[in-house]
Amino acid sequence: MKLTLRVWRQQNAETPGAMATYEVDGISQDMSFLEMLDTLNEELILAGDEPVAFDHDCREGICGACSLVINGDAHGPERTTTCQLHMRSFDDGDTIDIEPWRASAFPVVKDLVVDRSSFDRIIQSGGYISAPTGTAPDAHATPVPKPDAELAFENAECIGCGACVAACPNGSAMLFTAAKVNHLNVLPQGAPERETRVLDMVAQMDEEGFGGCTLAGECATACPKGIPLPSIAAMNKEWLRATRKVRR
Repeated sequence: MKLTLRVWRQQNAETPGAMATYEVDGISQDMSFLEMLDTLNEELILAGDEPVAFDHDCREGICGACSLVINGDAHGPERTTTCQLHMRSFDDGDTIDIEPWRASAFPVVKDLVVDRSSFDRIIQSGGYISAPTGTAPDAHATPVPKPDAELAFENAECIGCGACVAACPNGSAMLFTAAKVNHLNVLPQGAPERETRVLDMVAQMDEEGFGGCTLAGECATACPKGIPLPSIAAMNKEWLRATRKVRR
């Protein structure tokens, strides 16, 4: 395959960026998207040019590091992570636009790399769970109803990639925050800090400068792990419950 790549290049957060055009040839349809970028970077290095900076780590769809907007879609045309997107999703001769996440809470570090430490601060604000230390408890020591366990597992699948923010017209982090709140708040282990967790995490999300949620639904559509939109409604109920309890 021969492709034309229009890649966002930006030296750092303080300097303006622009799209740069590159031609790559000999791309196999079995390559992952990141392997294709590796090929581009090898050619740039051999030519004495600076390679394109992009995030990656596990390349197994687990860590959420591979954050790219491809032809206007977070992670590209398939509902998966960028590292699991293969070049068979494109055609020979295609022009592909590659950009970083676009959100004020995700400042560009360099080229396609953005700073997502705002997500870390939201998680940190949630605090801890009241679990006894020592040896691992028996699996049946704390009974959890099956619907609650399934809801917790569903939300715990969030890998914190930020696709929900990149896809949202408002740059909202509600789906991410909801996933992190819900997967603890529905379990008995998370019950003691239930109110403070949701209040603190939502407050931190707002402080980080993410946009407001208008339930456009783009976040759930872009999520590679399928976190459902009702997770936001569940968190809103938790927040209202906590707010009323604090006011009393």
